[in-house]
Amino acid sequence: MTETAETTTATSALTPGAWTLDPLHSSVAFTIRHLGISKVRGTFTRFETEFVVDESGAATLGATIHLDSFDTGNADRDNHVRTADFLDVANRPTLTFRAPRPVLIEESFTVEGEATLGAITKPVTLEVEWGGVGEHPAAGERHAGFSATGTIKRTDFGVGGPLPGMLSDAVKIELDIQLVEPK
Repeated sequence: MTETAETTTATSALTPGAWTLDPLHSSVAFTIRHLGISKVRGTFTRFETEFVVDESGAATLGATIHLDSFDTGNADRDNHVRTADFLDVANRPTLTFRAPRPVLIEESFTVEGEATLGAITKPVTLEVEWGGVGEHPAAGERHAGFSATGTIKRTDFGVGGPLPGMLSDAVKIELDIQLVEPK
């Protein structure tokens, strides 16, 4: 079944207001190199987004990732990564991203923002590909979608120490987000 009957471009007017996350059609994934020879991939299964469109068509953007939802498909590894050795979810439960000002939505664009983990805030750049807006034929609602990628340095946020040769410092984050139009 095709979910999108008609897709519009970023130049189409977005309805002003707060667009809500469609969690069934959204994901937050990550990739990190292990031993320099392969990649470990995983997801965060709990997250929220902020996408508020103003009257000019610009959007305020933000996201919160719940770090206890870290999942690589290996329970022992996942439990270890949640400890103080790595993410320390007991003391740093979320990773947040915020763009400091509203962003004009285009077919592809860059968002400069800040990521915060615990007491540490660092600049992060996201490369965004706008998917467009389309009506969901079953629900009768308009949905919007985009993909965004960025890279953070885990040691900038105090995650896992240097671990030379074991884990790369770079962690690639990939967001595929679908939003529902405000009513």
